[in-house]
Amino acid sequence: MRKHLGEIFLIITAVIWGSGFVANAIALDHWTPYQILAGRFLIGAAMLIAIFYRNIGSLNKKTIIQGVILGIFLYAAFALQTVGLQYTTPSKNAFLTAVNVVIVPFLALVLYRRKIDFFELSGAILAMIGVGVLSLKVNGAVNIGDLLTLGCAVFFALQIFYTAKYVKDSDPILLTLVQISTAAVIGVLVVAFKGDPIVAVEREGILSLVYLGVFSTTIAYLLQTMAQKWLSETTAAIILSTESFWGMVFSVALLAEVMTFKMVIGAALILCAIIISETKFSFFKRKKLEEIG
Repeated sequence: MRKHLGEIFLIITAVIWGSGFVANAIALDHWTPYQILAGRFLIGAAMLIAIFYRNIGSLNKKTIIQGVILGIFLYAAFALQTVGLQYTTPSKNAFLTAVNVVIVPFLALVLYRRKIDFFELSGAILAMIGVGVLSLKVNGAVNIGDLLTLGCAVFFALQIFYTAKYVKDSDPILLTLVQISTAAVIGVLVVAFKGDPIVAVEREGILSLVYLGVFSTTIAYLLQTMAQKWLSETTAAIILSTESFWGMVFSVALLAEVMTFKMVIGAALILCAIIISETKFSFFKRKKLEEIG
């Protein structure tokens, strides 16, 4: 039951992140990328503290250290993705970010000698291919933007991997609170260091930033952290990779983007990846046993 609840939480997270593509596109018309990062994490941290302030007394040194590590990984991933996007195309940025889905199982192998599950690895590779078909337009050679985005994929993979590790014996709410607060502190320091100007922002720009802070940050990362208490890190990475599919859905619905056959194929591949990872073709095994019986 908890496993299915975790899957539902991660699907909701992916849907929220997918809708965040639209909110982010609107926000970029009003704010600099680093102001958006600082703003969304500040809103997220303020909300979490306001809602769960009674839990703060239960914070211990271990959870603080774990949350700070996750917060550093999270901000580094977003920052590298943002800078990378300045030098590469949005489609390559989205695809290379999705490489984290394949990196996660190898982190488990290298860091903890955890055996790679064949079905999870197959699902991870298929999910990455699906994201590629969905978003990638092949053009040009590898550039600095591509390398920075690959670095972003590594940090997202580390964030997913260590969330699964830390949440096993830490409170997911407090872990999320410290993680988002750490990212907020880093975000504010970066904006202050860069000296980004504060300009008058229209209502649309404020609403888009609030959406990113409330939904794409506060709610989404709470759901992700709670879900990873019950699911493997590779399964989590595969389900979260559907973010690209939902981004396409919201872009078609809200930004009048045209749906293509390529998008449909990419979405189908991602769906197959989840089925392979989650079921491990157990329904075929069950049918075979019934036939033998």
